Amino acid sequence: MAASSAPPLRKALKRHAPSLAVERELWAAGNDLVAGLDEVGRGAWAGPLVIGAVVVPRDRRVYKIRDSKLLTEREREALFDRITSWAVAWAVGVASQQECDQLGMSAAQRLAARRALDGLGVVPDQILLDGKWDFVGGPNTHRIVKGDATCLSIAAASIVAKVWRDRLMRSLAASFPGYDFDSNKGYPCPRHRMALAGMGPTSIHRRSWAFMDSLPWTGVARTRPSEDQPQLPLFGGAD
Repeated sequence: MAASSAPPLRKALKRHAPSLAVERELWAAGNDLVAGLDEVGRGAWAGPLVIGAVVVPRDRRVYKIRDSKLLTEREREALFDRITSWAVAWAVGVASQQECDQLGMSAAQRLAARRALDGLGVVPDQILLDGKWDFVGGPNTHRIVKGDATCLSIAAASIVAKVWRDRLMRSLAASFPGYDFDSNKGYPCPRHRMALAGMGPTSIHRRSWAFMDSLPWTGVARTRPSEDQPQLPLFGGAD
């Protein structure tokens, strides 16, 4: 285990623990390796889309894992080190902002998922996905609505993806002063909107979305969106 420890669990989170019910059912059916996958960054204006993949062990536990959206940044950071030390295998798959623009968000998510699975170093017998959409494909995938809140493998993957992407965006903040990437992580917010209105997009902004049309010219042409690319309003989008 990593030396860092997660802070005490807040009372509000005690009743929101994800379970291993789905994993145990699959293990009992002879599936030794079950991977949970979750996505972060689909609704961001800047930065990549990231998929986390985690294969949890059958005989050891890490407590305090929750849906990453319920945790504070400090809680996620502490749990990241514990999860990555505990997991049988873990990986992240990334689709860059350019790939999001060129392929469209659905294809970019499938690409990032494939990269995450390839990065595991093991071949999962079954794959658990958060949500209603099968962005992996194949007979061994299982979609779980609100899986990041109810399924331990997916919750662990949500933390891995979120922390990895947040660390990346914080590391890029110094190269793009004024956009507050260290705090907004590339997501919509009033200060991010003001920076875009005043300075235009950076090289890590997604250029296919409709709000690009009204921004200052920076010498880089707007990429025309693919058919499945979401055309969100300037304040739209969420993790």
